[in-house]
Amino acid sequence: MEPTPPRVAQALAERVASLPASPGVYLFKNARGRVLYVGKAQSLRQRVRSYLKPGADGRLQLPKLMERAVTVDVVVTDGVKDALLLENELIKQHKPAFNVRLRDDKQYLALRLDPNEEWPRLTQVRKFARDGAWYFGPYTSSSSLREVVSNLRRIFPLRSCSNAVFRDYARRGRPCIEFEMNRCLGPCCDRVDGPAYTELVEGTALFLRGRSDQLRADLEARMQAAAAEERFEEAGRLRDRLGAVERTVERQRIVAEAPIDRDVFGLARDGGEVEIQALFVRDGRVVGNADYGFSQVALDDGSVLESFLSQFYGSGDRHPVPDEVLTSAEVGGEEGLAALLSERATKRVPLRAPQRGDSRRLVEMASHNAELGLARRLAARESLDVALEELRERLGLTVPPKRVECYDVSTLHGTFSVASRVTFEDGQPVKADYRRYRIHDAKGGDDYGCLREVVSRRLARVEAEPLPDLLMVDGGKGQLGVVLACLADAGLEVETVGIAKERDADSPSVRVRRGGGLKSERLFRPNRKDAILLAPSSRGLLFLQRVRDESHRFAIDYQRSLRRRIGMTSILEALPGIGPAKRRALLRTLGSLAAVRRAGEAELQAVPGVSARDAATLHSFFGEAAEGPPAVEEPLSEPLSPAGDAQTDGKPTA
Repeated sequence: MEPTPPRVAQALAERVASLPASPGVYLFKNARGRVLYVGKAQSLRQRVRSYLKPGADGRLQLPKLMERAVTVDVVVTDGVKDALLLENELIKQHKPAFNVRLRDDKQYLALRLDPNEEWPRLTQVRKFARDGAWYFGPYTSSSSLREVVSNLRRIFPLRSCSNAVFRDYARRGRPCIEFEMNRCLGPCCDRVDGPAYTELVEGTALFLRGRSDQLRADLEARMQAAAAEERFEEAGRLRDRLGAVERTVERQRIVAEAPIDRDVFGLARDGGEVEIQALFVRDGRVVGNADYGFSQVALDDGSVLESFLSQFYGSGDRHPVPDEVLTSAEVGGEEGLAALLSERATKRVPLRAPQRGDSRRLVEMASHNAELGLARRLAARESLDVALEELRERLGLTVPPKRVECYDVSTLHGTFSVASRVTFEDGQPVKADYRRYRIHDAKGGDDYGCLREVVSRRLARVEAEPLPDLLMVDGGKGQLGVVLACLADAGLEVETVGIAKERDADSPSVRVRRGGGLKSERLFRPNRKDAILLAPSSRGLLFLQRVRDESHRFAIDYQRSLRRRIGMTSILEALPGIGPAKRRALLRTLGSLAAVRRAGEAELQAVPGVSARDAATLHSFFGEAAEGPPAVEEPLSEPLSPAGDAQTDGKPTA
């Protein structure tokens, strides 16, 4: 805490008196220049002056904020809406302690159907565009979207193939297996005419829009007409389709009579812990939900919702604006937020906290789910606190390890040596801080050398990436010794631990399985001769195992991606003990790289110059590397940024 002395308070009051009476953004800063809070105002002078009047505003954060604030900076904007957008950017940039920050930066899934295509199909997208196509969603999980598509394809069997595959089957003149499974009508081979396919497209759109009554009426009328004209086979298909629609609709819950698109936000609170539940209602039905948790929140409910919604809808096209937004509490700064919503939707979007009717029932549903989510999060946090305190006590740590980094080295027969770093904070993975490492200097198969290279590279970036509370390595005393040596060379100190599975030879009676059952793990600490053994059911041990397993998974996934990306020739050249003469003999005798890959040990050993050991190495290697057909050959080296780290395909690489 940095209490504001009287002279600083006086200087702050003089600074506030000189502020303009214009719309804009204000930033409270502490003595070190760190931004504590970012806010917006219609009148900067009037708004910031209210912070200097004790009890005038009544918001919870004022006393603590003003104890630490020593100055305030402002940025004048053209209007409140512009101030709202600037506020969002500054919150993302400075991450102020007294602001609510929305860390969810994902775009939700949606289904796209373009009626202007010759043979329309459903595609999965993450962006709503104004291109004449129909968009349905959002769907907050891929599993819920797959369920919707699976139901649809049984009822309305539109094609699912890409345009390239469609043209390929059209050239062959024979439809794919989807046609045989009655999941496609075979438009590629003229098995269905245009009008019949258009009826499927329109039925799909009605189903996804929730217009089940209209859809059922259309199907029933067509069924009756087909039966009257003695087209009984067609009438039977329509009857089956009508029954499938009715069974599917029964599982969907109607939450409002009016077919309006709404986003509904409910808030639950326990002190500084806040949970916001979002319900996405499309055409009167809940199609998805999402929950957002915040800790150490000092704002009142209206300010929390204001800050949350401005970030939620102010981040480009990540979240499409519905016809209406409902909240469980009155939102502060409604004018600027309403202007933002209306501009993005190109129409007026009501923002309200309903008090009665169906709208109120929706808000209560969202609030109830927020309460349940908050209770689950607090229970999980309590369990995590117990686990971290157990680790602090049993491992002799100075503080509970709230932030943990774990390193793992992975190699395949001395080739494709890689390493991974995963980061957990408050029990949750922080994927933005994951790193993948290519080994450049250490020899393949030298685990200690690889680990030394990786840890040294990590410690060289300690100014940009501060050290965690606990640095963990997948390994025993040897690996832990390497980490300690690297720390000593860098002149740094941090708590360290090694985790290794107990070998069966050391304890034959203990069953050790990665996927479940009893697990015996040994924990190694510096300056301690014996390993630390925790009970298999220990919460602290289970947490460390989870971190270690995630590090192992991340390293293996990276290694597999490298194996897929390079050609078979590069793989053969990278194998230890397989030189040019043996490579030529293998290719000459077996005929091709694919044959080498398929060959058994006996066939490989029959090749002149290939020993039994070589045959075993080749067979084992290609058995583990079987990841499907290889991609086009690429060089093993990758360009790195000047700092030594890079981010490729959304996954950080070092």
